Amino acid sequence: MKVIVCGAGQVGYNIARHLAHEQNDVTVIDRSEELINKVRNSLDVHALVGYASYPDLLESAGAEDADMIIAVTLFDEVNMVACQVAHSLFNVPTKIARIRAQNYLDPQWQLLFSREHMPIDVIISPEIEVAKAAINRLEVPGATDMIRFADDRIRVVGVKLEDDCPVVDTPLRQLTELFPDLNIVVCGILRNGKLIVPSGDDHLLVGDNIYIASEKSHVPRALSVFGHEEEEARNLIIVGGGNVGTFLSEQLLESDNKFQIKIIERDEKRAFNVAEKLSKAVVLHGDALDMEILKEANIYGTESIVSVTNDDKVNILSALLAKQMGCKSAITLINDHSFGDLTGSVGIDAFVDPRQTTVSSILKHMRRGRISSLQSLAGGEAEVMEAVAVEGSSLVGKPLRDVKLPTGIIIGSIIHDGDIIVPKGKTIINAGDTVIVFTCADMIKKVEELFSVRLEYF
Repeated sequence: MKVIVCGAGQVGYNIARHLAHEQNDVTVIDRSEELINKVRNSLDVHALVGYASYPDLLESAGAEDADMIIAVTLFDEVNMVACQVAHSLFNVPTKIARIRAQNYLDPQWQLLFSREHMPIDVIISPEIEVAKAAINRLEVPGATDMIRFADDRIRVVGVKLEDDCPVVDTPLRQLTELFPDLNIVVCGILRNGKLIVPSGDDHLLVGDNIYIASEKSHVPRALSVFGHEEEEARNLIIVGGGNVGTFLSEQLLESDNKFQIKIIERDEKRAFNVAEKLSKAVVLHGDALDMEILKEANIYGTESIVSVTNDDKVNILSALLAKQMGCKSAITLINDHSFGDLTGSVGIDAFVDPRQTTVSSILKHMRRGRISSLQSLAGGEAEVMEAVAVEGSSLVGKPLRDVKLPTGIIIGSIIHDGDIIVPKGKTIINAGDTVIVFTCADMIKKVEELFSVRLEYF
């Protein structure tokens, strides 16, 4: 696939890295020579310095025969114009744009991005994606991650195993014997930075981050088995009144009036605007690293702090300070993934990586086969997908034990005729079944093949 990526910032760079790793033909455009030099020196892609919306630059990038343009520059207007030019002059089939300003995304203006007006096929809003990811973590206390599949009937949940986990050192195949009513599949283990797609003989160790696929109603029981019985937080402090913090607060307050939310915002004008917009929240103007502000926010009686400023260090330090002062749990926004690896060791319960959420939103529109949903995990080392089995696939019509899936791919759950099935060796996947698949990054092409119709079938 030939792809043009407009913008070489954190999101653009990581998208280009993912696509290049999968042997796509990628060209990156950015007006910053420094960022383009970084791309040239570290990625096997083409790179051009200039304005991504200029027709001559898009032509130089190969827009005439490009399959897709992904516009993720810092400026919404540049992203929109780049997609318009790609459509009008070069007829690029698929156009994806990052739009950050919520003014453009108000439902009353939804026709703006139609094919007749400004033809953008997919709009990515990092602020919305990050807020949704934070809400998912709040909804499942004790989880480091949570992704919804199949209209939220199935959830893939990340869990860290602590010293008090009752099933540490237990072979995975024995979990079914010990808990016969627990319908889950352990899909992945992140151990010392290395991802393992486990077999039944693998043991769980203290410090492992594991990913489980489970029917929604079984998640609380599963978390209990792995040593997590935290209660859902209702009394929250949100650090940062920007787009992420405001949208997050709005969604929580709309979803449940039991939430009590305090927002700490350092900028006085922004704090005033947020207070006007969110009448049900308490907005405090001040620095979240100031102990007096945290005391004023009643940090001692707060169940969770969610730090979502645009400064990773402020997010990490405010979360740690809050926990030191008595807050039960902390979730942080982390832009630099190297910081993310440190959060668990210093006591932060979960973090949200906007690059990973944005990249996931884009990748699901690039995957071949009947793949309807996707989430990148473990810093891009793995993906979990929701796909529909097709007639003619090697998955269909025979017991899973005879399919012989390659190492690095595991079936987490199956929906057949509306029923959720925990896959076993004798389970047969039928055409039309919804399948949740966990895969290492280097096996993604194989998964795409499994959910595509082979030519010899016709």
